Amino acid sequence: MAKAAVFVDSRGGNTRIVADAIAEELGVKVGDITAPLPDNAQVLFLGSGTYGGAPGIDMMKFLTDNSFNGRKVALFGTSASAGGAEKMIAAMTDALTRKGATIAGTWHCRGKMFIINWGHPGREDLDNAKKFAGEMH
Repeated sequence: MAKAAVFVDSRGGNTRIVADAIAEELGVKVGDITAPLPDNAQVLFLGSGTYGGAPGIDMMKFLTDNSFNGRKVALFGTSASAGGAEKMIAAMTDALTRKGATIAGTWHCRGKMFIINWGHPGREDLDNAKKFAGEMH
C-alpha cells in the first residue's frame, strides 16, 4: 500500500473531523501543517475549510512553502455551500498544478456554520470521506 499523508487547515473543526476520518481510513495521523512534507508520502491528502470562497491562510502558506513537483494530491474540504467548496478547491488545484502536482481527485461536504447545515459533517459525510480516501490511495 502506498504511503499517504494528511494535512488540514481547519478553524472551526469541521474539516479536521473529516481529516481525522481520512487519516483513520489510511492508518496514518493528521500531519502538522507547519512541518515540511514527508519525503515518503506517495499520496498527499490536503484539506481546508472554506473562508470567503478560498482555502485557509495556513493552507495557502503550506502550498506556497512546499514543493509538489511529481506529487499525487487528493483535495478535500468543507463549506456551508457547495459553490464555496468548489471555488476553494479550484484555488487549491490551481496553486498545486502550478507547483507540479497531479490532482488525483477532489471531495467536499457541507460543514456547519452557525446554524446552517447543522449536523454536518455527519456519519454519512465521514463514511464518504473514508470511501474517497480508499479510492485515492
